[in-house]
Amino acid sequence: MTKQYILTIDQGTTSTRVVVFDTQARAVGSAQQEFTQHYPKPGWVEHDTEEIWSAVGRLTRTALQQANGSAGQLAAIGITNQRETTVLWERQTGKPVHRAIVWQDRRTADFCAANKSREPWVQERSGLVLDPYFSGTKLRWLLENVAGVRQQAEAGKLAFGTIDTFLIWRLTGGQRHATDVSNASRTLLLNLKTAAWDDELSKFLSVPRGVLPDVLPSSGEFGRTHGLDFLPDGIPITGVAGDQQASLFGQCCFSPGDAKCTYGTGAFMLVHTGFEPIASKTRLLTTLAATTDARPQYALEGSVFIAGAAIQWLRDGLKIIDAAPKVNELAAASSADSQLVFVPGLVGLGAPHWIPGAQGTIFGITRSTTAAELAQATLEGIALQVHDLIDAVQHDFPGGVRRMRVDGGAVRSDRLMQLQADVLGIPIERVAQSESTALGAAFLAGLAIGVWPNASALTGLAGVERTFLPAMSDAPRQAMLDRWMKAVRTVVRHYTSSGG
Repeated sequence: MTKQYILTIDQGTTSTRVVVFDTQARAVGSAQQEFTQHYPKPGWVEHDTEEIWSAVGRLTRTALQQANGSAGQLAAIGITNQRETTVLWERQTGKPVHRAIVWQDRRTADFCAANKSREPWVQERSGLVLDPYFSGTKLRWLLENVAGVRQQAEAGKLAFGTIDTFLIWRLTGGQRHATDVSNASRTLLLNLKTAAWDDELSKFLSVPRGVLPDVLPSSGEFGRTHGLDFLPDGIPITGVAGDQQASLFGQCCFSPGDAKCTYGTGAFMLVHTGFEPIASKTRLLTTLAATTDARPQYALEGSVFIAGAAIQWLRDGLKIIDAAPKVNELAAASSADSQLVFVPGLVGLGAPHWIPGAQGTIFGITRSTTAAELAQATLEGIALQVHDLIDAVQHDFPGGVRRMRVDGGAVRSDRLMQLQADVLGIPIERVAQSESTALGAAFLAGLAIGVWPNASALTGLAGVERTFLPAMSDAPRQAMLDRWMKAVRTVVRHYTSSGG
C-alpha cells in the first residue's frame, strides 16, 4: 500500500484538530473538536489532558475517513501544539498528576514579581522574560503545591512535558519522552545558545533534571506509534514544533527578515533572524525557530495574549453577536466619529509591556456608544497590539519588517486584515492555507522522510491568497495610534502602581 499521506495533530488552546495532507501539501481530510476550558480561580486556566487525548483518536479516524484513506497509507505523523501549557504525569501509568496548566494561566505571577531582579540573568540565558506565561514557573508550582509530587519527581517517577511531549508519550506507548527545540525554548529551562537544558535555570526554578524530556531538532524521528487502538504500530513521528514556530515554517519564512503573525486565541508574531540569537532591547522574546538539523535557528517573537479571544468574549460573554464572523457586520455599522479604545488585556498584557496583572480596559464611552463601536474597537485593539510588536521589531532587527504573512482563524476577517495593513503601513499577505500551523508540522515531518527533498521545494506549496495594502492616510492613522498609546500607558501605569 502506497504511503501517500502525512497526518498532523494540531493541538490548540481551545480545540484539537487532525489534518491529513497529501504529497502536494493539500489538506484532503480534517476533523476538529473544541474541548473544555477550566477556570478554577480568577486568572487560572486548566485543561483536562485525558479529554484532549481521547479526542485525538476520534479525530484521527474521522480525518482519515474524510480523506478516503486508511492508516496504512500514513507515511509519518507531525505534531504542533499550544506551547507553554504544562503537563506532569506518572511514568508508570501515564496518568497526569494534575490538570494541565495552560499558557494563559497567571497563578505564578507572585513568584515572577518576587524574582524580578533576576530577570536580566534569566533573559540572557533563556531569551525569555520572567513571566507566568512560560512553562518553567508552572512546573515549579506543580512541584510545590500538589501533594507528594516533588518527592515523586526527585525519585524519577514523573515526566514533564508540554502538550507535544505528552502526545509523543501516549502515541509511542510510553516509549519516548521527547520534545523539539522550539517547544523546549519556551520553558525558561533551555539555554538559548546551546539549545540544551540549563542546570542553573533548573536550579533557579527548583526543577529536578530527571523530569525533563530529550530535546531534538524539529524534523527527525521522535518515536513510532505503539499500542494504539486507532493507528497501527510503527508509524514514525517525524515533525514536531510549537504552534507559532510551525506556522513560521508553514508560511515558508526561512530567511532572516521573514515575518508572520498568527491570529488565534492570541496573536503571535515571529521574525526569522537566522543562525545567531538577537538580544531584544524592547522586551521581545528571543526564541528558537523550528529546525531541520542540529544547528539552532532563531526568531524574535512578540505575543499578544488576547486576539480572537476578544471576539469570543463579545460572543460568549457580552452576547452582542451570535457567531464570530458577525463582528465584521456589526463593526461596519459603527460611527466614524467614535474614539472608543479597547485595550483587551483580559488575561494580562504580553509583549512588549509584560504586565501580568493588567485587565481589559475601555476608554471613551459616551451616551452614543453602542455595540457597533465596541465591535470596531475590538478589531482595532487586536490590530494595534500587533502594531506594538512590529514597532518593537523595528528597534531590534536591522531592516525591520517590510511585509508580513498572516494566518489563523481571525484572518478570515477582511475588515481586521485591512485594519492591520492600515495601522502598520505595510502589505499584509494572507496565505492560501489559513491554518499554517498544521501545514508546518506536515512540512517538517515530510522533510524528515524524504517526501520533499529540502525546504526550497516547499515554497511553491504555500501561496498567498490575498494581499491587503495600506489605505489609511497618515493623519487618521497617527490619531488612532496616539489614542492607543495614551490608553496603553494609562493601563500600564494603573496596573503597576501600588494601588493597582
